[in-house]
Amino acid sequence: MSGPVRRLLIVHHTASPTLQELFESVRQGATTDEVEGVEVIARAALRATAVDVFEADGVILGTPVNIGYMSGALKHFFDTIYYPCLEETRRLPYALYVHGNSDTTGAVRAVESITTGLGWQRAHPPVTVTGTPGKDDLAACWELGATIAATISPD
Repeated sequence: MSGPVRRLLIVHHTASPTLQELFESVRQGATTDEVEGVEVIARAALRATAVDVFEADGVILGTPVNIGYMSGALKHFFDTIYYPCLEETRRLPYALYVHGNSDTTGAVRAVESITTGLGWQRAHPPVTVTGTPGKDDLAACWELGATIAATISPD
């Protein structure tokens, strides 16, 4: 691969086999051979830093629903990057995938509120999965990854 390379950061809290399945589908979509010039970096939400965000051309966020809200790990990520990234990452394209047992509304609303405050731009509608993911859910996660990679691709 020659020419410029863009960086896609996947920040995820993968706390179950179900979330691992969704994460793998997102990562497979993001690394599809159909999109060139994009390096995919995955970071656990508790390890991702403001530097990771500064170096990213796009971000995918993944979280379970915990008591009607995003995971504490993703909230911690936002707490640590919010002010350092507030001015420098405006208009950063992002996408979100969420898994819950019965409802994902509160988690999606919380993430969208924070990303709006950061000035990030949603580049794909949230993929929300309740219960056991089916084939369509995994395909939607793959599509989310591929779409965001294509969005930031230099080609």
